[in-house]
Amino acid sequence: MTPLLEKLHQHYPESKIDILVRKGNESLFDQHPFINEVLIWNKKKAKYKNLFSTLSVIRKNKYDLLVNLQKHFSTGILSAFSKAKKVIGFKQNPFSIFFQIKINYENWNKGFHEIERNHFLIQKITDDVPGPMKLYPSSQNHENVSGYITEPYITICPASVWFTKQLPIAKWLELIKFYGPNYKIFLLGGPDDTNLCNNIKNNCGLDTVEVLAGKLSFLDSAALFEKSFLCFSNDSGPLHIASAVNAKIIAFFLSTLPSFGFSPRSKEAKVIEIKEELKCRPCGNHGHQSCPKGHFKCGNDLDLELDLLKND
Repeated sequence: MTPLLEKLHQHYPESKIDILVRKGNESLFDQHPFINEVLIWNKKKAKYKNLFSTLSVIRKNKYDLLVNLQKHFSTGILSAFSKAKKVIGFKQNPFSIFFQIKINYENWNKGFHEIERNHFLIQKITDDVPGPMKLYPSSQNHENVSGYITEPYITICPASVWFTKQLPIAKWLELIKFYGPNYKIFLLGGPDDTNLCNNIKNNCGLDTVEVLAGKLSFLDSAALFEKSFLCFSNDSGPLHIASAVNAKIIAFFLSTLPSFGFSPRSKEAKVIEIKEELKCRPCGNHGHQSCPKGHFKCGNDLDLELDLLKND
């Protein structure tokens, strides 16, 4: 979403831009310089009641342009009945028949990054070059993490919603033992990731590791990523937050492929994936809660390339 914000503001600097996000993600856009209002849809509580409450707000705002980045039924309803003068969205949305401009969503095997796929929606009203991924941690966010920035450090985001996208604990321990003697190491994530991070800390045998999972906001984490010597992440949300502040990133892709379009976009970024060709990889567009084959070779047999990392 942030590349579209950057590009639309570049071409329409006087326009007011509102965004709609799922409840829980709104803090990513605190004090964003280009956003007029953040609309929030609470999907987890009274989902459809809140959907139509959100639709009512959208209709009252009478937008000149609505851009829908999703292909879901629910956002199709919001778009089709928005009363916006013009609606742009993907052909694959079930309500696209009501959109004034419909763009084909390029399949994940076409080699496009998600930023490029989304940019196609606004290409004709802007230009051919996608905007950059960008978040704006405030001075307060930087102040919130300033106490941690007292020595060179590395940030690690070890968790994923999907088991087959999450580097095994043994691999994280191998990585920490490699860097731990020379760097402070922070383990980041949400409240649900605390147990995993504590497990890693308790088994690493080093006192240079600190668990920050559940203690930082999204933008606090972004501020910490920004000045990190290295940021390590799975193919998951923190990877994109780190990209949006141009952090130096090393990303691990296990059951999914970088060619799906979700690789890091920082100027200094490296992807590590298994070199062996596995007939079962990728095992789907998303991850799984367990390896469909039972061996999880894309994770367990991954070479962390530590010899090469010595030179980074």
